Amino acid sequence: MQIREMNLKELDVIYEVLSQLRPTLSFKEFDDLVYDMRHMEYKMMGLFQRDKLITYAGVAVQTNFYYKRHLYIYDFVTDSPYRGKKFGKEMLDYLEVYARTAMCENIVLSSNFEKEIEYRFYEKRGFDKKSVLFFKEIT
Repeated sequence: MQIREMNLKELDVIYEVLSQLRPTLSFKEFDDLVYDMRHMEYKMMGLFQRDKLITYAGVAVQTNFYYKRHLYIYDFVTDSPYRGKKFGKEMLDYLEVYARTAMCENIVLSSNFEKEIEYRFYEKRGFDKKSVLFFKEIT
């Protein structure tokens, strides 16, 4: 198993897994948005087993008044055949070390899953539900 930062040449591989989390996102939108997100130091992290991407996390070190300096996890998904096999836990463990190295005080993520099993996954790894996210689409 290897965890490493991925690069722009690997967008096809990333999209194959990320589209399981974001099924309405086309590859073209993904490609355009990745380039738009460069200014915020968005990092594409991958957990690989035998050169196959198993778990993907899109993260950025951010600073604000509420969370202080923190690692924000924007995207977190394990390829469906590998779920429940500790790959997500391995990635979160790695991201915690990554956050400490980056001098972060917190790790923050937003989950829009409605199933309790996803919430329990994060809670078992020390995450507390701190707020509710409100969203309004501007059309």
